[in-house]
Amino acid sequence: MDMVYNSEHYSILAYPAQQGFELVDKESSRTLFIQGEVAFRFRQAIDSIPEDERDEETIDDFLDEYCDGVSRPIRFH
Repeated sequence: MDMVYNSEHYSILAYPAQQGFELVDKESSRTLFIQGEVAFRFRQAIDSIPEDERDEETIDDFLDEYCDGVSRPIRFH
């Protein structure tokens, strides 16, 4: 597992062996794990953000939209 992005609101963790990403919404205590083709398209979408626009606000806004309605609550056991 590698942390590839971390802000006040979101974290993105990469799982290279599973070809996946875990998107963590810190404010809502929600998470979304994606892998395979979905992870590949997610990476393409992030990479399509122009480099000079890749700031925390832009990436957090993208993640807010991406995770809306599909992330699950984080549960501790």
